Amino acid sequence: MLKISLMSRRVLSSLGGTSNSSRWFSVQSIRHSKPRTAIVMLNMGGPQNTDQVHDYLHRIMTDRDMIQLPVQSKLGPWIAKRRTPEVQKKYSEIGGGSPILKWTNTQGELLVEQLDKASPETAPHKHYVAFRYVNPLTEDTMKEVEQDQPERVVLFSQYPQYSCATSGSSFNAIFSHYKDKSNGLSGAKWSVIDRWGSHPLLAKTFADNIRKELNKFPEDKRKDVILLFSAHSLPLKAVNRGDAYPTEIGATVQNVMQELLYCNPYCLVWQSKVGPLPWLEPFTEDAIKGYVKQGKKNFILIPIAFVNEHIETLHELDIEYCQELAHEVGAEKIGRAAAPNDHPLFIDALTDIVSNHLRNGHRVNPKFLLRCPACVNTKCLASKQWFQALCS
Repeated sequence: MLKISLMSRRVLSSLGGTSNSSRWFSVQSIRHSKPRTAIVMLNMGGPQNTDQVHDYLHRIMTDRDMIQLPVQSKLGPWIAKRRTPEVQKKYSEIGGGSPILKWTNTQGELLVEQLDKASPETAPHKHYVAFRYVNPLTEDTMKEVEQDQPERVVLFSQYPQYSCATSGSSFNAIFSHYKDKSNGLSGAKWSVIDRWGSHPLLAKTFADNIRKELNKFPEDKRKDVILLFSAHSLPLKAVNRGDAYPTEIGATVQNVMQELLYCNPYCLVWQSKVGPLPWLEPFTEDAIKGYVKQGKKNFILIPIAFVNEHIETLHELDIEYCQELAHEVGAEKIGRAAAPNDHPLFIDALTDIVSNHLRNGHRVNPKFLLRCPACVNTKCLASKQWFQALCS
């Protein structure tokens, strides 16, 4: 593992052969040429403006990997149309659109800059953004990768913790893109990074952002602030099928608290429930209300499953909970730790994950190829068989 901030300072001391300075200029000169390694960053995405909201919701509500509805081909579009005005209003309240594309591009640019130094043998590297529900859509991004014809393609999930509804949907979208057509990248070496929620530098990133937020509280109340690790909830049906998401979220929380030396009371809570079916609880809103009734008045919300700011952090956490709910229940202060965004430790984490992946020759995680024990999605079976053959 990289030492803290080492990657951001290290240049080419371990390359050998040509001098550091000449190799540096060599790397820089090929930065904008044909990439040898494509790093495809997979995520859900978010509308960049309110005009994109309806199509974004329509894609979500008709994706059976994300959500299962009765008569989905009709009910999904109806829900999307009905929810569009409400969701457009929320995006208007955070500036008119999601910053997730901006942050993902920033992260990708910083990542490949460091990768070119850390792994010159696989350079030049180029990042590509592949969103599931809004431009740049996964299928369009894969066409761009095909045009560049890299020697290696690394599919890098930007969900640290794996869920069939999020990471699984993104990987299945790549399978769906290629299943009925010739693979324009059949000559490339493919590999998958499907989860990385236990990486030490990810824990250090969250811990540093929590400390910064704790320092905003009066010193005499700081040790009593409750840390609420908030993650997007999941239907219990998915959990009962064996989805790994809840346990992987819990592992990340424990790593962060260990990094913080268990300095404060803490709790894992869940946000963003959709629909009437049972989901993972306690919900973030209910936890805050419950603790206030117990006499607790100060909280920090930590978006433990999100690597950049978007609607769930900027509106749900910041506006609905830190502002409106805090006023409603009489909390003294509800703070919110920043998402990793472009934190130097987080960029070091991404670099360490990818450089080690490129170096160790391990092309696919056996866990990724294992279906949930009660999986009922026939696409998952075909998809995992396809990825196993692709990455063999």
